[in-house]
Amino acid sequence: MTIIAARRYRHGRISLDRLDLSGPPETDLPPDAFDWIGLHEPDAAEMAMVQRKYGLHPLAVEDALNPRQLPKVEVYGSGLFVVARTAQLQNSGPGAGESGADEEITYGQTALFVGPGFLVSVRFGSTRAHSALRAELEGQVERLAEGPDYVLHAVLDFIVDGYLPLLDQLEEIAQEMEEAAIDVFPEQAVIRRIFRLRRQLRRFERVIGPMEEMCARLVEADLPCIDPAARIWFRDVLDHVRRAMARMRSLKETLAAIVETASLLEQHRQGEMTRALAAWAAILAVPTAIAGIYGMNFAHMPELEWRYGYFTVWGAILLICGGLWLRFRRIGWL
Repeated sequence: MTIIAARRYRHGRISLDRLDLSGPPETDLPPDAFDWIGLHEPDAAEMAMVQRKYGLHPLAVEDALNPRQLPKVEVYGSGLFVVARTAQLQNSGPGAGESGADEEITYGQTALFVGPGFLVSVRFGSTRAHSALRAELEGQVERLAEGPDYVLHAVLDFIVDGYLPLLDQLEEIAQEMEEAAIDVFPEQAVIRRIFRLRRQLRRFERVIGPMEEMCARLVEADLPCIDPAARIWFRDVLDHVRRAMARMRSLKETLAAIVETASLLEQHRQGEMTRALAAWAAILAVPTAIAGIYGMNFAHMPELEWRYGYFTVWGAILLICGGLWLRFRRIGWL
C-alpha cells in the first residue's frame, strides 16, 4: 500500500498515528476531528479501498488516477475534488547548465479529496513529498485545528511555492543568454535552446495556467467544506499563482527578445564593419587611381619628364588620403 501517512487529528493534535484504511467506512467521526491520508501513486485497488472508506465519488477517483488532468475544482455532494499540477526543472544531456544543455520542465499531479472530516491527497509524478509540510503543520496546533480546509490551503501553497525555484533557474539562464547575446550573436545551438525554452514555457502556461482560475474559485465561490473565514488563505495562494504566471510571461517575452535584440546588435556591428571597409576602400582608391593613370603606356605624358613629378604625386596621394582619413574619422566610419 502506497500510504505515506494516514493520521487522525483532534483539536490540531495527532489522535491516531496509523489509520486502518481497510476497515469499515467512517461515519461517526467527532466534529472536532479529521483524517489526513497521503497516498503516492496508488493503483486502482488501493484507491478503491480509500474510496470505500470515505465514500469518494467514482468519477473523482478515476480522475485522480489519471495524472494528466488540468487544475480544477469540482463539487461532489458534500465534498470537493481539487486537482493541482506540480512542476520542476530538469537538465537533460551532458553539461547541465552549459549552452548545450536542454532544460525540461516535468509535471506531476496532486489530487485532493476534501470532505466532512477528511482530506485525501493522491500524488503522482512530483518528487516533493508532503512529509515536511505535514510535520510543519503538526507543529502549528491552532492552525491544524481549523480542519481540512486549512490543510487544503497548505498543500496548494506548498505546490505553488514549488514553481519559484523553477522560475528562478529559468530567469538565471535567460539572463546569461541575454548578456552573452550583447557581445556576440548567439550560435545555432544557443538559438535552438532558446526556442526549446520558449516551447517549454508555452506548455507551462497551458498546464499550470488553470491553477489561477482554480484558486480564484476557491476564493470567490461558496463551496462545501470551505469555511468563509478560510478564504483569505486561498487568496494568498491565488496571489502567489498570479505572481508566478506573471514571471513566466515576462520570461517568455525576454527569451523572444533575446534573438531579436542580438540580431539588431549584429546588424549594427556588421554595419560598422561595412562602413570601415568602405572608408578604407575609398582611401585606397586614391593611390590606385593615380597609379593607374601614370601606368598608362603613352609616349607623351606631361609629367613624365618633370624632375619633381614623383615627389609631387606622392605628396598629393598622402594629402588626399590623409584628408579622407580625417573626414571618415570625424563622421565615425573609422
